[in-house]
Amino acid sequence: MADIAIIFHWPPQAMDGMALSELMNWRAQAARRANPPDKKKR
Repeated sequence: MADIAIIFHWPPQAMDGMALSELMNWRAQAARRANPPDKKKR
């Protein structure tokens, strides 16, 4: 939950009602945002 809160600037209360599967989806999105793929240099 901490990585979701940091990346999206959400307070913990915003995630209290989420199901585990929803939290897992948001966590995956946070990871993609925090670690974007390297761009190829031309």
